[in-house]
Amino acid sequence: MLPPPPPSAPRGFVAVQAVLLLAGATAWALQAGQAPWAANALWLAVLLACATALAAVRHGRLGCWAALMVQCAALATATSALELTAWHWLFKPLAMLCAIVWVAASARPERDGAIFSPPSTPALDATGRRWLIGALAASLAGDAFLMVEGFFVPGLASFLLAHLAYIAVLRRGQRWFAHRGALAATLAIGLGMYLFLWHGGLPPALRLPVAVYVTVIALMAAQALGRAHQLRTRGATLVALGACSFLCSDAVLATNRFVQPLPWAALWVLASYYLAQGLIVAGLLRPAVRPGT
Repeated sequence: MLPPPPPSAPRGFVAVQAVLLLAGATAWALQAGQAPWAANALWLAVLLACATALAAVRHGRLGCWAALMVQCAALATATSALELTAWHWLFKPLAMLCAIVWVAASARPERDGAIFSPPSTPALDATGRRWLIGALAASLAGDAFLMVEGFFVPGLASFLLAHLAYIAVLRRGQRWFAHRGALAATLAIGLGMYLFLWHGGLPPALRLPVAVYVTVIALMAAQALGRAHQLRTRGATLVALGACSFLCSDAVLATNRFVQPLPWAALWVLASYYLAQGLIVAGLLRPAVRPGT
């Protein structure tokens, strides 16, 4: 018999989620025999992600909004990969909306700011939280634009603003690009990716916007890596891993769009994208505790 959830766990949320998870598992089991193995594997991964997030809420390691962000991200990824367009249009914006509320709720840690362990004080001050919410709001706008054919440039501009906002929050209290080796490495990777896209068929009209975007995301990753090198905390490490995952997501997206189509591109792009966003938010909201303390 499972132990009762801790007092901090919202019992109503856990109960409703358990019913929805059981309904989802039943619906999947009923159609699994007629579905391709790849689709079954993908839905099984979604169920595992949703169940893991729910278990984390039950045991007080994850807040409700963080869990909802994970679940919506998993569903957005699966519905995109399986070309379930109507459902994808629902879950993709919901994932980032949940992330925004997750950050807003972190201002009151006694309610829903915790991830992995309850914080004693908010991890971000009000200004840092506003920059983070701005980055997520710009990401939400970028997600919406990229779902509409012909709106690639507005989507690119939205994510450019998101990375500038991330740089602003990562700069707070830190030196610019504290690890020069990381700066050189990310700029070199960005240049290599840009040359790859140029020779792979990047349209002339997009060469300048893409060059600016690649430079800014490389600088964002460099700032995150330098911050992790300087702080040496678990939270800063999560943020740096998220920034690197963002680089990977954009590299796959650009390769698939401008060079050659990749198998299951939507799966790899969105999985790495949501991993990036989740790690960055979790790392920034995590209290500054050094490893081993």
